[in-house]
Amino acid sequence: MSAEIDSDSLEGTGVRPVQRALISVSDKSGVLKLARFLSDRGVEIFSSGGSARFIREQGVAVADVSKYTGYPEIMQGRIKTLHPKVHGGLLGREPEDQQVMRELGIDAIDLLVVNFYPFGAAVRKASGERRLCIENIDIGGPAMVRSAAKNHDRVAVVVTPEDYPRIESEIRTYGGISFALRETLAARAFCATAAYDAEIVSWLQNQDADTDLPETLTIAMHKALALRYGENPHQRAAFYRHETGSGLPGLRQLQGKTLSFNNISDADTAHRCVHTFNRPACVIVKHAVPCGAACGHSAAEAYRRAFSADPDSAFGGVVALNQPLDAATAAAITETQFAEVLIAPQVSDDALTTLAGKPSLRVLQGRPTVAGPDCRSCAGGWLVQEHDEVKADQARLTVKTRRAPDDDETADLLFAWRIVSSVKSNAIVLACGQCTAGIGSGQTSRVAAVRLAAERAQARFRGKRLVMASEAFFPFPDSLELARKAGVSAVIQPGGSRNDEEIIETADRYDVAMVFTGMRHFRH
Repeated sequence: MSAEIDSDSLEGTGVRPVQRALISVSDKSGVLKLARFLSDRGVEIFSSGGSARFIREQGVAVADVSKYTGYPEIMQGRIKTLHPKVHGGLLGREPEDQQVMRELGIDAIDLLVVNFYPFGAAVRKASGERRLCIENIDIGGPAMVRSAAKNHDRVAVVVTPEDYPRIESEIRTYGGISFALRETLAARAFCATAAYDAEIVSWLQNQDADTDLPETLTIAMHKALALRYGENPHQRAAFYRHETGSGLPGLRQLQGKTLSFNNISDADTAHRCVHTFNRPACVIVKHAVPCGAACGHSAAEAYRRAFSADPDSAFGGVVALNQPLDAATAAAITETQFAEVLIAPQVSDDALTTLAGKPSLRVLQGRPTVAGPDCRSCAGGWLVQEHDEVKADQARLTVKTRRAPDDDETADLLFAWRIVSSVKSNAIVLACGQCTAGIGSGQTSRVAAVRLAAERAQARFRGKRLVMASEAFFPFPDSLELARKAGVSAVIQPGGSRNDEEIIETADRYDVAMVFTGMRHFRH
């Protein structure tokens, strides 16, 4: 084999011919078709380990890397391609490195086809078995990819089967691979190594649950969906998924238009909120804030109650259920309101038939899983925190007033506490019969949030006994005084104000039962 490349006919075009290719893949999807295509065009193919056996067994000629390097695979395959003849063939430049390549018998490699050991899949399959995870950390693959990507002036590198047709198309059309494609593939290659390293870093850091947030944050995000636009039509946007595939990317869309930026934002809030309940529940979200939520004996009853809490705001919202969606519930939703998105853990065939009459309605199926940190962007950086876990049970409540809440009030308080944690701060939720009566969201003062919630409650819950949840403490008694006038008989809040004693005295004066949770749930 010669290190020289005859590219005179393509000089000045940016197209490089492919004379030698090295193939080393874990995911063998489509690789046989590519190998056959290359072989039919006289390309010399090198490979190692399982990739070489797979290609050879299918009747395509392939040379072993170990025979080319003169060095066997060792340490049970840990070292196969970490050799100067491999990396020299990838990194060698023209013309400055041609002389040394000839002297050392290094042959130029024009195309590298590599994907890595499936580390993420191994972690999930291994269930914490450290040795198996460690053995699935690929070293040779990323090293070769980085070498080839660095030298993309001459070498094309492919790290995903989705790009194989592009390689075939360019060779068929131009007789080689263009610089534009080599540059694009190089960027994809460095993205692949960065994402792969991020997966490994994340796993290693998560081995100790008590470790602080890392000094350097490495998160691999993969584009799951190209969006038409962001919050507004003039903003470009895309939806990226965490490498674990958790959260909304783990849901399956059964019908409807492509999700929008705002759909996804609302769906995230609705989906996470509704699954804090054990009873059948429905949460309707508009502009990333719950506008109606309720529990019921069935999904259909929960939906009807949630919708009735604020039907005006529910228009164009996201409806999330924590129970399987049947045909009756689907009919109740489509006959009652216009919804953008409908989410349920399971959707029956009969329900899908019912929903087919609303082809634009986006229907998502699945249960929420949360992995990775909660990240939010700000100018010049990121704010990172653990996910806020909502803990709502009677054992966590501390009664602070002379009168303890009765059983009905306690059930409503715990219901409201789950909802208020998903409402933008300052946040107030008034509830009655485990249904939201009024929600005050995103106000600059707590008393304004109470006033807004009370005004909304008066429309449909006038004269009924209400409970109130506040996601943070009350700084002054004015909020409690206003709430009492609206018919509030019991309050749940974190406590922690320097005026707690005055707030408690005010509650006792009005015979309002008050409990503290000791946990704040700001959501900005």
